[in-house]
Amino acid sequence: MSHELVAYLGVMDAGKSTLALQYHHSLGGEGVVYTSMDRGGEGVVSSRIGLNHEAREVKPGFDVYDDLAALRPPYVIVDEVQFLEAPKQINHLADAVDGLGLDVYAFGLKTDFLGRLFPASQRLIELADRVEELPVRVNCWCGERGTHNARTRDGVMVFSGDLVEVGDMDSYTVLCRRHHRAGLA
Repeated sequence: MSHELVAYLGVMDAGKSTLALQYHHSLGGEGVVYTSMDRGGEGVVSSRIGLNHEAREVKPGFDVYDDLAALRPPYVIVDEVQFLEAPKQINHLADAVDGLGLDVYAFGLKTDFLGRLFPASQRLIELADRVEELPVRVNCWCGERGTHNARTRDGVMVFSGDLVEVGDMDSYTVLCRRHHRAGLA
């Protein structure tokens, strides 16, 4: 039986954490769940619709492969995969598939607020057996499919600042490519 590394990537509000928790439930609830910098706090996967679940926090320097080799779970769920260390921790996920015979399902944002691939998302795309778009459609204010996350201040799109601002949904919006490139939030 072959195992796989599957990436579920998309924009904010597309239900990545909800889908991660649904997978965990549907697969029997016995796998390991990892997260990194979830808005709900350390060691938890939380969704905006109110679902949450305990998770193992992945911090810089954490050896995901060694942890999985010790745990030997039936499957692996990773939420907020974009915040993992690239390439090291993403390589660990691929190594767990190939060396430990585990299925790994990774959920996260594809791009940052500047429209650039997160380093971990890029490495995941490079290594994944399958890359899937998150199934929930999020629309831009114009009605077109939202494809980019934008950071705003007082309703105006900004193009500088820290790469990561966890939890502050009021400062983000989802835009179509055309409006993201034009800076029209």
